[in-house]
Amino acid sequence: AGLERVGGVDLSYIKGDDTSACASLVVLSYPALEVLYEDCRMVAVSAPYVAGFLAFREVPFLVLLVDGNGLLHPRGFGVACHLGVLTDLPCVGVAKNLLQVDGLVRDELHKEQIRSLQREGDTFPLMGASGRVLGMVLRSYNNSTKPLYISVGHRVCLETAVRLVKACCRYRIPEPIRQ
Repeated sequence: AGLERVGGVDLSYIKGDDTSACASLVVLSYPALEVLYEDCRMVAVSAPYVAGFLAFREVPFLVLLVDGNGLLHPRGFGVACHLGVLTDLPCVGVAKNLLQVDGLVRDELHKEQIRSLQREGDTFPLMGASGRVLGMVLRSYNNSTKPLYISVGHRVCLETAVRLVKACCRYRIPEPIRQ
């Protein structure tokens, strides 16, 4: 049986409130990307928001696109990896900003590479100083020059992760996360 549903999760922190956040979950049909289920709940947060230390509880899906990073992370284990290991589900990290990891920086060369992404679907690999490819930069939508940073979370290869994110984008952010 092929992939029929994709899910997206996000935890949005409230400015000035370190004790509350909004947890959201969206499930879409695939490849039609029609919303099948959506829910959000206010949740108590026991630790303040710190970039790079996100974690989610178990979520039963076939594949999850996660608003955050996978291997493209200072410790090589972002929220998409964490969630994948907890659930043993395939997870893909989809970030809106580049984490400066393994020599990757937002310098002029990086900005020039981003400008080279002329069309929706164009990509380039993020190779760290170690020689490892940590993710891919994707122009997901023609009307946006801001790329996405795709990285492996768990039980998925980078090529499949990029293909899935491309297939789930109607706009810049993939539908399971955008919803």
